[in-house]
Amino acid sequence: MKKILALTLCLLMVIACFAGCGKAGAESDLTYVQKKGKLVVGITDFEPMDYQDANGNWIGFDADMATAFAKSLNVEVEFVEIEWNNKIMELDGKTIDCVWNGMTLTDEVKNGMATSNPYCNNAQVVIVPKDKAAQYSTKEACKDLKFAVEDGSAGQDVAKENNFSFTPVLDQATALMEVASGTCDAAIIDSLMAAAMVGENTGYAQLTYTVALNSEEYGVGFRKGSDLVSRLNTFFEESAASGQTKAFAEKYGVQAALK
Repeated sequence: MKKILALTLCLLMVIACFAGCGKAGAESDLTYVQKKGKLVVGITDFEPMDYQDANGNWIGFDADMATAFAKSLNVEVEFVEIEWNNKIMELDGKTIDCVWNGMTLTDEVKNGMATSNPYCNNAQVVIVPKDKAAQYSTKEACKDLKFAVEDGSAGQDVAKENNFSFTPVLDQATALMEVASGTCDAAIIDSLMAAAMVGENTGYAQLTYTVALNSEEYGVGFRKGSDLVSRLNTFFEESAASGQTKAFAEKYGVQAALK
């Protein structure tokens, strides 16, 4: 009986050793990305962060920064449009390697991903038809509006916090379309997108933004435990020091938090 017990304990120790060694020898995200030769970036269509030019190429502050980061790793960059509410699942399933799309550093994001240092300042703002702007210049005045918000976004979180009535939609561009068509009274979107997409000389000249509902910061998300986070933070420091970040920010009208 003692021999059987000893053999059993020995077997359990061997199994534990193999399990531990397998975990310790697991491939890092950096190695994984460099082996396949590309960094797959999860995005949505979000001007001025990630959007397509006339030739279908992805450009914008985030797109340009992601391309430069991939180059620093000696790999190509690939942009993949995702459903925003599925971003953590996409990361964990390795269909993408990071989420780099004006992503607000909410508690949900920080709990579900490994996140970079903040790189950009932002706020959630209320979008309404221009001819009704004077009526909705405070949070209290907006209480009775029906909002369109991107599903799983910081805008949706803010709507919940303020007990606003809202309809979740695919993305922020759709939220703007809902207001323009009259399907919803208002939308809540990122201030950076509002500055690029709403008002005079834009595709939504009949809309405007009024109330800023909060202040927030953007970050990039990776899989939990990813060693790409420290590489990106170092890249951010180097990009800021070289003036590259400032050049991209001025190009796209973005308020970068990196100094």
